[in-house]
Amino acid sequence: MNIDELRRQIDSIDDELLNLFENRMEITKEIRQYKKEKGLPIKDPERERIILGRLCKKTRPELAEYVKALFSALIEISVNYQSQNF
Repeated sequence: MNIDELRRQIDSIDDELLNLFENRMEITKEIRQYKKEKGLPIKDPERERIILGRLCKKTRPELAEYVKALFSALIEISVNYQSQNF
C-alpha cells in the first residue's frame, strides 16, 4: 500500500471522527441543560475518572497513555462547551 492510499484511509477515519464528535457535542448540550435545570455542577471529576479508567482498560496497553490523553482533552472540550451560557 502506498502513502496516498494510507492517507485516504486516515482522511476517511477523520471524517467519521468528526461526525462522532459533532454527535457527542449535541448530547453534551443536552447534558448542560439537564445540569442547569437540576442545579448540578458542570465538572464531575468522579465521572471523568470512571470514563478514563473504562476506556484505558478497553484499549491495548501500549495505547492506554494516548487514549487517556485523547479523552482527557475531549472531556475538557465538553466541559468548556457546557460552561457556555450556563
